Amino acid sequence: MSARVKPELKASVEKIFDELGLTSSEAIILFLKQVELHLGLLFSIRLPGYNTHTMHVIREASNDDDLQIFDNADEFFKDLEI
Repeated sequence: MSARVKPELKASVEKIFDELGLTSSEAIILFLKQVELHLGLLFSIRLPGYNTHTMHVIREASNDDDLQIFDNADEFFKDLEI
């Protein structure tokens, strides 16, 4: 297995591995073993941003001429009569 890694990233993580007493190879093996144990990655991989519905609501609100803006939550709740 081989991987291409930017030199800056490699240097940065090698400092961390060194402090942990690991070589890059050992760190990669640890990562791969954890993937094997958990049958997947140990963190979620997601696209940044909002879902379609959220984006629609944001666009709709920003185009609303009747949009009310409040200086703080107290004013907002007072307007809602809460």
